[in-house]
Amino acid sequence: MASDPQTPGGARQARLREEGRAPRRRGLRRGGARLRPARQTRERAQRSDLRARILVAIPAGAFALFIVVEGGLIFTLGLLALGAVCMHELYGMYERARPARLAGYVALAGLLLAAQYGTQNQVLLVAVLALPVVFGVTLAGPQPSVGGVAVTLLGIYWIGLALAHAVMLRGLPHGLGIVIDVLVGTFLGDTGAYLGGRMFGKRPLAPSISPNKTVEGLLIGMLSAIVAVWIAGRYQDWLPVGHCLVLGLGVAIAGPIGDLFESFVKREAGTKDSGGLFGAHGGALDRLDAVLFTAVAGYYIWAGYVH
Repeated sequence: MASDPQTPGGARQARLREEGRAPRRRGLRRGGARLRPARQTRERAQRSDLRARILVAIPAGAFALFIVVEGGLIFTLGLLALGAVCMHELYGMYERARPARLAGYVALAGLLLAAQYGTQNQVLLVAVLALPVVFGVTLAGPQPSVGGVAVTLLGIYWIGLALAHAVMLRGLPHGLGIVIDVLVGTFLGDTGAYLGGRMFGKRPLAPSISPNKTVEGLLIGMLSAIVAVWIAGRYQDWLPVGHCLVLGLGVAIAGPIGDLFESFVKREAGTKDSGGLFGAHGGALDRLDAVLFTAVAGYYIWAGYVH
């Protein structure tokens, strides 16, 4: 029944309506019709985000598959191009430190070529020589600083060494299959963590580093990585089940660490995405952050089995 304007309560409500301060109905505030458009908007945004991720993943996956299957110098040059983009993004995030970009790119090329044509000893030699080279190039710059040296070396040892391990992994016996297994486990684990966190995530994993990551997403992602590597290994009759599960576990552990590490680097830099190579889904570092850790883990696990 409508309020009687002649009653005290009715007069008060009429005055509030005239002033534009009438109280909203409780039903519309709690799950009523006014909330449905907002919920539908969120659901549409989530579906659009998933479609965009898939559209980005298709050409990226095709490029990755091409260079992995080709192997040799093609694989090395492909990683050199990706590594240079990743370094460019990292150095751009910390431009205020004035990193020695030239030294970083030269060291990246040296690490990858040493991995392709040499052994672990040559890769280690390049890594050791990188420090004095970075120091020299930094001193030759207009405003040398310890921060510039540190950021340059971060790119060399985080990105360059990881990609060098990927080259060495591809060169091991059955390296083609193992690289594919590692990539499948990494990307499906990341997808499982994303979907699992979106559907079931409640407890924050590391809110000070990445507020959107959850414990539930982490566990679902790790399980997805192990299962993905195991399924991929069932098509490789030379890969024992035990080796496959250990490799999957290594990927499941290393991948989330790489993801969190890149989130930490971006948060310290005060940026949301490392770059714009993949449009709304960020840069090369955003897509390869986990691979930079799983490639290293995969190399040492598989090298332990074949050596």
